[in-house]
Amino acid sequence: MTDDGLIFAYRLDGQGGGTPLSLAEVTTLPQPTDPWVWAHFDGSTAAAKAWLEQESGLPALVIAALLKERTRPRVEVFEEEGVLINLRGTNSAENAVPEDMVSVRLWISGRRVITVRLRPLRTVNDLRDRIEAHVGPRSGGDVLTSLALSLIDRMSPILEALNIQLDLAEDSLIHQPKLDLRRRIVTVRRRVIMMRRHIAPQREVVAVLKNSHATWFTVNDRRHLHEAYDRMALYVDDLDTMRERSQIIQDELTSYMNARLNRNTYLLSLIASIFLPLTFVTGLFGINVGGIPGSDNPSAFGWFVGSLVVVMVIQFVVLRAIKWF
Repeated sequence: MTDDGLIFAYRLDGQGGGTPLSLAEVTTLPQPTDPWVWAHFDGSTAAAKAWLEQESGLPALVIAALLKERTRPRVEVFEEEGVLINLRGTNSAENAVPEDMVSVRLWISGRRVITVRLRPLRTVNDLRDRIEAHVGPRSGGDVLTSLALSLIDRMSPILEALNIQLDLAEDSLIHQPKLDLRRRIVTVRRRVIMMRRHIAPQREVVAVLKNSHATWFTVNDRRHLHEAYDRMALYVDDLDTMRERSQIIQDELTSYMNARLNRNTYLLSLIASIFLPLTFVTGLFGINVGGIPGSDNPSAFGWFVGSLVVVMVIQFVVLRAIKWF
């Protein structure tokens, strides 16, 4: 990245490659017959903000949207001026949480594509590598569709990992439930909700784009947008299913814990029912006052213990007869 906030810029050759451009060359607006230009900026730098505000020629509302700190997936058509698009991708930075999704903002107008990021997004760098290898996007519409499909591709492993975690949780619930299962389910459910919160609006963005009448969309671009929409819809359905599965697992775990608590309470009640009369008798015979039967008889203790055993057996039989256990 240069000191002017420009990460990279290319004049696309229409064959999958491109010629690197400087910021001054990006500032010059391409003519309708010129090749497409793609410029990618780091919106967190003062230089990029200054260029967007002073030299880009973009509407003030668009500039504010490109530099906004907190965004959500959106698409806005500014009639003849251009199209503003916000997309989100998984955070693939080291030690980052994947569902903490990173946004990329696009402005497509004329023959120029301007993208802005506030945090690094590996998908954009992948497209840059493809241009360097001459297998990248060929037009502005191709930049958009390639970016959308690449963002979707990076979501797939995360969704698969969440599904695997739910499978393991279900197996654990069936075979050997553990107390830490509740924490694991809550974590998975939180991740699913966070991802759906971003993916569902992004699906609607793609739906608007695939039905738009932008003249710079080719037949191939529209085909890719339809594919992107289908995959996003599938991901949203998968996330809804995972959310329901996690809720079912959590409910089953709660039922298991309640059943376990009830069983333990039942056992304590059963033990208390058996030993309460015995405790009363032993307490009665343990008082230090005169007149205790058998106090002068050496065999009285044996008879007393034997009588306690008899009482215990009688209680066991009675409780069994009334089906306490």
